[in-house]
Amino acid sequence: MGSRNPQHKGTKGYVAPEWFRNMLITVKVDVYNFGVLLLEIICCRRSVDTEVGEERAILTDWAYDCYQEGMMHALVESDEEALNDMKKLERFVMVAIWCIQEDPNLRPTMKMVMLMLEGIIQVPVPPCPSPFSIAS
Repeated sequence: MGSRNPQHKGTKGYVAPEWFRNMLITVKVDVYNFGVLLLEIICCRRSVDTEVGEERAILTDWAYDCYQEGMMHALVESDEEALNDMKKLERFVMVAIWCIQEDPNLRPTMKMVMLMLEGIIQVPVPPCPSPFSIAS
């Protein structure tokens, strides 16, 4: 996804945390970007949207909160097709959460992502994607 030049960090909302932490930039940046894109497709909205209120403004945070609270129907609102297949919705959201892990080492490879999305391999319960960002 674009240049690896630090001057060109990508679109706001898609920037993997390692860009800000003096960490090695690897293909796991693309996995992060894919996770954000997957959430945008699932939720039919942008990754950063200040018009939906502060609690929902950052899609990655809001999606994880909805997942944790068992409120995944809120992510798709009145999308009948998604609501009729909650197992698939949950699997897709879980895959996206694995992709947006703050620690690049926890992110799956794109091959694993595809196998999980297709339901070929089971998706383990994802940890909180941003444990370092949570205030103590």
